[in-house]
Amino acid sequence: MGGPYNIPRNYKGESKILFIFSTKSFLFTIGGAGIGILFYLIFSMLKLKTIGLVFIVLFGLLGFAIGTFKIPDNANLNFSRKVGGEAIDAVFLRWVKFKRKNNKIYVYKEEETKDDK
Repeated sequence: MGGPYNIPRNYKGESKILFIFSTKSFLFTIGGAGIGILFYLIFSMLKLKTIGLVFIVLFGLLGFAIGTFKIPDNANLNFSRKVGGEAIDAVFLRWVKFKRKNNKIYVYKEEETKDDK
């Protein structure tokens, strides 16, 4: 009957560099390693270059994780229900924008009456 057909996908930011890096994850990895270099410089002044290199690798891996992975969709966790499936960097950026404006969220709960029970 009908043959297979391609479902269109959003390929934005999915070009690969060195097989494992997308453009976005590569930039986040470089940014994280850049922060690690600051720690490396501090530790190299204290003659602890090995610890400084560990910081470069750790911050690089953290940057890679933030640029690559998505928050898992888990119905048991309230936080994950709201942002499950979204990229970690997008959620973090939205949180920073919200906090910078000093916004507040007000939640009104209806009080239970004897008729509700």
